[in-house]
Amino acid sequence: MPPSASRPGLAYGGGAYLMWGLFPLLMAALAPAGAVEITAHRAVWSLVVCVALVVVVRGWRALGAVLRDPRLLAAFALAALLVGANWLIYVYAVGSGHVNSASLGYYINPLFTVLLGVLVLGERLRRLQVVALGIAAAAVLVIGVGMGEFPWISLALACTFGLYGLVKKRAGAAVDAITGLTVETMVLAPLGLIAIMVIGGSGTFGARGEDGLGLSHDLLMMSTGIFTAGALLLFAAGARRLPLFVMGMLQYIAPTLMFALAVWHFGEPMPASRWAGFVLVWLALGVISWDAWRARPRRGVAQVEAAEPV
Repeated sequence: MPPSASRPGLAYGGGAYLMWGLFPLLMAALAPAGAVEITAHRAVWSLVVCVALVVVVRGWRALGAVLRDPRLLAAFALAALLVGANWLIYVYAVGSGHVNSASLGYYINPLFTVLLGVLVLGERLRRLQVVALGIAAAAVLVIGVGMGEFPWISLALACTFGLYGLVKKRAGAAVDAITGLTVETMVLAPLGLIAIMVIGGSGTFGARGEDGLGLSHDLLMMSTGIFTAGALLLFAAGARRLPLFVMGMLQYIAPTLMFALAVWHFGEPMPASRWAGFVLVWLALGVISWDAWRARPRRGVAQVEAAEPV
C-alpha cells in the first residue's frame, strides 16, 4: 500500500466501486420496468437527494455560482446529456441480458480515456500505451467477430462515459461533487418527468395488482437516487484521500463485479471468442497500468484516471 493510501480512503473508494459493481442487481430487481422508465426515475430521485444534500451542506452559494456562469452551465448541461445517455444504455444492457457487454465497456473506458487525451488534449502516447491500445482494438475485433455483430453497447458505454469525464475535467475541478451532480440532475430531471408522463399508466411505478408490484418496488425505484448520490459521495471522499493511481486501480472493481455477476449470477453465455476478447482487454489494462506505474515517479500522476461509472 502506498504511504499516502489511507485505510479510510481505500474504504471510501472501494465502497463506491463496490456499489457501482453491484448495480446490476438493483436493475434486475426493478424488472419489469424498462430502461427509459428506470433512467427517468433515477434522474428525478437523484435530483431530490441532491437538493436535500445541498440543504444539509448549505451549498446554495456554490450551486448559484455554477448556474450564473453560462460557460460552466453549458458544460454541465452537456455532461448531463452524456451521463444520461450512459445511464440509459447501461440499464438497457442489464435489462436485455448484456451485463457482460456493460462490464467490457467499463473495462475499455480507461483505454478510451487515454485515446481522448491524444485526440482532444494533444497528449503524446508512450510506447506501452500504443501497445495497450492495439491490444484493446484487437479485443474489440475478436469479440465483435465472435458475436457476429458490432459490440455497440460496450463501445457506447466507454465513449459516453469517456466524453463525460473529459467534459467534467475541462469544466473545472473546482466544482464539488454534490454541486456538479445537482446541476446535472437539474438538466436531466425535467426530461425524466416528461418520460414518466409519456409512459403513464403503462409504467411500473405506482402500479398495483396481480403482477406483484407494490410499495417495495416503488421504494427500490426511489432508491436509485440514493444509490447514485451515495456512491458519488464515497468516490469523492476516497479521491480526496488517495493518490490518483490508487483510485485508478480501484476502478477495475466495478467491471470485475459486473463480469462475475454476468457469468455466475445471470448465467450469460461466454463462448470462447468472448473469453479471448476479455483476456486481451485484461492484458491491455495490465500493460497500461504497468506503464502508469513506471511513469509515476517522474510524472507525478498516473495516466490511468479514476472514473465514476454509472
